[in-house]
Amino acid sequence: MKKILLPLLVLWLTGASAQHQLLYRAFTLGGDGDTSLTKVLMEGERVRIESGNVPVANPVPGTATHYTYIDYAADTIVSQLVYSPKERYCCGSGLPTNEYSEEGTEKINGYRCTKYKIVLFSNTIELWVTQDLKLRATPIASFADLPGTLVQYRRNGNAIVQLAGVQKLRPFKEPLFPGNDLHHFGEVLTRAQLNNLEKEKLVITVPVFNEAQICFNPKITVPQTVDFDTTLSFANGTVVLKRLHWRQLPAHYRLFAEVTQYSNGDAYDRTGSIFLIPTGRQQNFLDALKANTADVLPFFTDKKGGTYQGIRMTDRYLPLVELVRFFTPFGIRHYNQYRSLDDREWATETRYKQDISDLQPIFGDEVLIGAFIGNYDGGGHKLSLTLKAYPESDVWDTSEMDKQFVLPLFNTCNVMEMAGQNYGRFFGTDSLTVSFDVPEGTEQLTLRYITTGHGGWDTGDEFVPKANTILIDGEPRFIYTPWRCDCGTYRTLNPASGNFWNGMSSSDYSRSGWCPGTATQPTYFDLSDLKPGRHTITVAIPQGAPEGGSFSSWNVSGVLVGHRQ
Repeated sequence: MKKILLPLLVLWLTGASAQHQLLYRAFTLGGDGDTSLTKVLMEGERVRIESGNVPVANPVPGTATHYTYIDYAADTIVSQLVYSPKERYCCGSGLPTNEYSEEGTEKINGYRCTKYKIVLFSNTIELWVTQDLKLRATPIASFADLPGTLVQYRRNGNAIVQLAGVQKLRPFKEPLFPGNDLHHFGEVLTRAQLNNLEKEKLVITVPVFNEAQICFNPKITVPQTVDFDTTLSFANGTVVLKRLHWRQLPAHYRLFAEVTQYSNGDAYDRTGSIFLIPTGRQQNFLDALKANTADVLPFFTDKKGGTYQGIRMTDRYLPLVELVRFFTPFGIRHYNQYRSLDDREWATETRYKQDISDLQPIFGDEVLIGAFIGNYDGGGHKLSLTLKAYPESDVWDTSEMDKQFVLPLFNTCNVMEMAGQNYGRFFGTDSLTVSFDVPEGTEQLTLRYITTGHGGWDTGDEFVPKANTILIDGEPRFIYTPWRCDCGTYRTLNPASGNFWNGMSSSDYSRSGWCPGTATQPTYFDLSDLKPGRHTITVAIPQGAPEGGSFSSWNVSGVLVGHRQ
């Protein structure tokens, strides 16, 4: 909304039972020029506060019309949200009782004003109030106890609300208040409930999995059809999948994945992944799930003859898009009763919440979303997943989303581990190279990279820092060593963690990019200088040698994100 310059206006209209309208404008000194308007309508000692802005033509879902009602005679304030004539909510309270300091008098916009000051939540607020209009009015209900008309509000020296106009009007055709009883304003809630409701209505919430069991069960029947909104199990029970209808969102929405999980019998820390199956090419990962083998996918053969299925992009295939990489703790909930901590209680579930907004463009009209937890336990784990989208504008406009660019390049996280997909254990002799094209007009390119090292003995890559080198067109561009040294923070998530003679627990030890009970954050590498055309990306890691029957491996996933002109 562009700044609106309003002259200070006092317009008197004759008529019996006159009512008043005050118009306020809010802006930020040194800001971008945006101004919002608020109307204050008055009838005797009753005030209604509402927006003075032009209504948005295409608002985001869940947008409410706000009204605030002040009855000075009754010492009450009512806040109201209106979604439709039949869906209204409200809460009531008394007038505030603030403690102001009086700072003298000043003339503001032609009005003689008394200046007041108050500090709230470390914010310094200055208020200029006049008696000249012989009205008691404010656009901010939390300052309804001021003795006069608020002419100017200033927070921390730069956020301004200013009186821009006063009109004396004929009586309104409709009553200023919908009634005298609180129930006339709508369903009565508490202040906290009303605030939460307003936010929840704006959030687009898509439930995906609800306590889905992820366990090892070689007797399951492999589904061959994937109907909408049905949770299906694959890979001997260690992958769950659902097909969803999806509505394209405006680019300003922030999309989050919320995951909760707890042990349903498995005592160990396990690799988990929330992923999306791209379906835009001749083959996709669903082919492997239905066949119960990853061998139907394009594969890479290392120098030792090992094959690695479905891990990198080809002209006919796109790898899984990893939304969240997470790790289960040791036995949360299921094993809480067997051990105790002296000073803390065990948690009952792990929660992971991650921003996946930059991956939104790959969500089509329908999406295949899966979850994997690697385990060989018959009870396994219980997992829930919800996608939540939060608006950052009040306008619904999807045109910008068409300009976003997402290209999945590689993913070595073997989500079909329990159906034979190989671990990413080739880095000791080979690197991972993928060829890709940058389309004309693509800019602001970034590599979204997730990496974790595995090999659970003293000198395995899980416990030894290893540099990941990213090469572009054969030239080293980035060197990154994933390492988490805060794992002891999550002790209360790990009741089944092994405890050692030295006072440490297994879950306390630092690891290569992860801790039991945490999600691994993506790392972003700037590739904005890439020109249109063909390029290669290579991941090189000095993977440690195997010892006895143990080996190290690396789960790395990479997605190219950018913007089209």
